[in-house]
Amino acid sequence: MQLIKLNATASTNSFLKELSVDSNLDNFTVVMADKQTLGRGQMNTVWVSEPYKNLMFSVYVKFNDLEIKDQTFLNYAVAISMYEVLSEYGLPKLAVKWPNDILSEKKKVCGILIENILKGKNINASIIGIGLNVNQESFPKELPDASSLKMILKKDFDLDELLKRITSKLKENMELLIDNKFESLESKYLNVLYKKNIPSMFKDTRNVMFMGKIIGVNTSNGKLQIELSDETIKEFALKEVSLA
Repeated sequence: MQLIKLNATASTNSFLKELSVDSNLDNFTVVMADKQTLGRGQMNTVWVSEPYKNLMFSVYVKFNDLEIKDQTFLNYAVAISMYEVLSEYGLPKLAVKWPNDILSEKKKVCGILIENILKGKNINASIIGIGLNVNQESFPKELPDASSLKMILKKDFDLDELLKRITSKLKENMELLIDNKFESLESKYLNVLYKKNIPSMFKDTRNVMFMGKIIGVNTSNGKLQIELSDETIKEFALKEVSLA
């Protein structure tokens, strides 16, 4: 694994993407930054992180024949990796909130942004951006659902050690992906999916509230499957539905 450490960058994903265009990168090249000035989340949201306190890094992963239609399983592999590492540290009430936020005690501790480099019908490579709240002790009031490992477990963590564990676990689960062990990845993911099979109140993009329960994910398009009170199943893309 090649590790590139930066004092500051706009975004580790953007840095790594530009680097991949100009260089022949080794598989599992990692770019880590102490400070991000334009950290990004899903759907152009902003990732807020206090410098020097958290893990902000991106991993370059190459594939030979991973088809675009199977990208949901790539998401599973990454989310599961973060869940499994954090469970080793004893974080309570861990869950994956669809599609790939990691929660502990219903608070978000980790966000993931996957950007794929495509070639024909295949994913040639992926840039996997991970923001993990580690030693930060407070968050802006506009982020009431954010937390960190230190806030939950009341102790400091070694960022380098955490990074090593995460990249090792990523390699392990990427092997399942490369070996087409899709059912195993799906089973692991659904077992830890937040609110799965629990009747809950949801809100759609028109602010209409409705009852339903999460029953799974459509692996062909990555959409969340919710069973409504009349037992019909409706699918939602990212940002089309939220828990009320």
